Amino acid sequence: MEALDGYDLKILTQLQDDGRLTNNELSELIALSPSQCSRRRARLESEGYIQSYRAHLDRQKLGLDLLVVIAVTLATHNRDNAKRFQLLVEDLPDVLECFSLTGEMDYHLKVVTRDLAGLSHFVNDVLLPHESVQHVKTSIVLNVLKDFSGLPIRKSGRA
Repeated sequence: MEALDGYDLKILTQLQDDGRLTNNELSELIALSPSQCSRRRARLESEGYIQSYRAHLDRQKLGLDLLVVIAVTLATHNRDNAKRFQLLVEDLPDVLECFSLTGEMDYHLKVVTRDLAGLSHFVNDVLLPHESVQHVKTSIVLNVLKDFSGLPIRKSGRA
């Protein structure tokens, strides 16, 4: 992998803001020729710096009004049980993110659902009955103060 230079970082910053930019638009924004932008973009994609392009959807317009953080403690702490929980989470579309943690709880899930009835079903009929789960603690998000799914890009290329 090549080291990232200032132009690479500018490309990453611009594409993170708007992944639909054409090479011509991108070249104007960062003062580089379209052909150089195209080559650099292709390299950044092939080296894995750019993993995908997505549309950012409005969850509330889609009827997913409830955002919830759920802390989960496993029933037993071994590799097989952790794998069972991972397989469960991977198959649940309501789970947007899942983090394995150190500390009191084993996992934090970021979950969306339509309403409290949907949350109740998710917790009581999906999570709690699963053999890998011992304890669940839910927290309903009242306000989202910051919602940025990108990454901080600095001159060094490292956050």
